[in-house]
Amino acid sequence: MPEFLQNLATASPQPPLVVLIRLVAAMCGGAMVAWIYRKTRSESEGAPSIPKTLVLLAILIAMVTQIIGTNVALAFSLVGALSIVRFRTVVRDTQDTAYVIAAVALGMAVGAGHFGVAVAGLGMLALAAFAMMSPVAGNGPASPDDLPFMLTVRLGLGIDAAAAVGPRLDGHASAWRLIAAATSRQGLSIDVSYRLALKDAERAQDLVAALNGTDGIQSADVSLVMGRDDI
Repeated sequence: MPEFLQNLATASPQPPLVVLIRLVAAMCGGAMVAWIYRKTRSESEGAPSIPKTLVLLAILIAMVTQIIGTNVALAFSLVGALSIVRFRTVVRDTQDTAYVIAAVALGMAVGAGHFGVAVAGLGMLALAAFAMMSPVAGNGPASPDDLPFMLTVRLGLGIDAAAAVGPRLDGHASAWRLIAAATSRQGLSIDVSYRLALKDAERAQDLVAALNGTDGIQSADVSLVMGRDDI
């Protein structure tokens, strides 16, 4: 085995070729995490900027890990320096956070020379992600372009959204997906949002009327989503 490959797991400072190999490996690993994200998360669930972030994050963490090496003082100084960086984008789903952590862990493993851990972790991530893919509710298309309408329903506290809204959606929509739920009116009610495709787009008012006539539903609104950025 070439000498530079034998030195991949040794302490820093590393030869430039070893550093380059680790950064390239981190980029490839980050790209694999991004690919898994794209395949297991629909565009209505995930954020369009997450895949690019995963690749860049894996590279940066691998670089930082090689800079730190075994120097504890340098590690604390870098933590202090990096603490000024804050993510201003709200992560809407905890699964997105899990993928970000996966990219960080992969970058650390590659940067430290633990390629076996990186490969095994990536394989387990893919296995778990594909095993837990959530199916689309209802029958029909799954992409955002095929679910062009947004439905927002306000429910009273203690009302089961699946029982109150589900039967109406089954009657008026060919496909639908729950995308968000949040409290409103200082916690006195719950707003639930769906993406859906209507069986008859010109009869959206029938769905609204059916929902507004349901006990426990305070209001309902259907709107046409004009672009993917509105998700």
